[in-house]
Amino acid sequence: MSEKGPENQPVETSEPTEPTEPTEPTEETKAASDADRVPEASRWHLAMREITTGNALVAVLSVLLAMFFGSLMILFTDEDVRYGLSYFFARPSDTFYYAWEAISGAYVSLWRGAVFNDLGGTFTQQIKPITETLKFAAPLTLAGLGIGLTFRAGLFNIGGRGQMLLGGAAAAFVAVKLDLPMIVHLPLAILVGALVAALWGGIPGILKALTGAHEVIVTIMLNYVGYYLVFYALTRKSLLQAPGSGNPKSAPMPESAILPDLLGPKFNLHAGFLLAVLATFLVWWILNRSSLGYRFRAVGENPSAARAAGINVGVAYTSAFLISGALVGLAGVNQVLGSVTDGATSGLDAGIGFDAITVALLGRSRPFGILAAGILFGAFKSGGFFMQASEGIPVDIVLVIQSLIVLFLAAPPLVKAIFRLPTKEA
Repeated sequence: MSEKGPENQPVETSEPTEPTEPTEPTEETKAASDADRVPEASRWHLAMREITTGNALVAVLSVLLAMFFGSLMILFTDEDVRYGLSYFFARPSDTFYYAWEAISGAYVSLWRGAVFNDLGGTFTQQIKPITETLKFAAPLTLAGLGIGLTFRAGLFNIGGRGQMLLGGAAAAFVAVKLDLPMIVHLPLAILVGALVAALWGGIPGILKALTGAHEVIVTIMLNYVGYYLVFYALTRKSLLQAPGSGNPKSAPMPESAILPDLLGPKFNLHAGFLLAVLATFLVWWILNRSSLGYRFRAVGENPSAARAAGINVGVAYTSAFLISGALVGLAGVNQVLGSVTDGATSGLDAGIGFDAITVALLGRSRPFGILAAGILFGAFKSGGFFMQASEGIPVDIVLVIQSLIVLFLAAPPLVKAIFRLPTKEA
């Protein structure tokens, strides 16, 4: 119907209509909706993505890359390979043969010196390499655990050398100055060594908490202070110098203060490795099952947020350095009280304080990762000597491989780009 408006124009009016029922989606609508929906990833896909974008795979690939470039250095230093290159275009097969012999011979000898020597005449000789690897791995693991714990708290403990020296010297002092039964003497020497190293390691933590001093500068300086303190003690007969000796060296450790052998006198493996394994479980418990570990991780992630949440950041810094110093000091104790030791010297750290930084990085500051990294570096050290003796390859090649591992660990995007690994954002 229509009505007339003010100007006599018809105006259309509509009757109220009933609400319409919703229409069923057509097949075309369903297809378009399904195309726009992002499919949910399967568990297998998620697991593979976590593996390929995780830190563990990057660490493994960093080792492989370092060994690859180490192989190139082996080729450059091998005389037969250089000789084959001199007439490469006449007989290229000779060069490839010499290259294969050089690389395979090097890594086979590395295996025989670090894991299992199939050329050994007896079973004892065949398995001795793995025991040497574990012996070298013990101090690396202990020091690596200490460095890794500070990493988790957002700190950088580069004072491993000084902490090892002070811990080893304190253990040696208890060992040579006291005459006690082994059941008391050995635990006391270990405890004193760890305690002195913890107090020494706690200095940068206290300074950072109270004054904001940078822990890297402080720990580097304390390395020199610790070295000269130990050197002074080793040149004073009233402290550590061996009677009748003019060298900066202590007397041999008495039997009551020596870490016992684990597999008998035919092997050099002693209870220091067992101590490293126990320390690994202890650090894992601290970081993952204790409130102290939670505070370490919170401070390491964001100190400002941790402080806002009521965590005393200064106490966390100090506690982290105290525990770290004790662990690194145990590495020094291991060096001094090991069953093959002939006394404490100013070089008892043997570069382990710095190698431990690499071990902690390779292990991604995870206790069991550090244990595995310590065993790997122990294998490099044990096998490197055998490789040099049997193949004439400089042991410095192993040091280059270790340095390259650090280089690749410091650049995960580079490793992922080389192997075309996806990123977590992909």
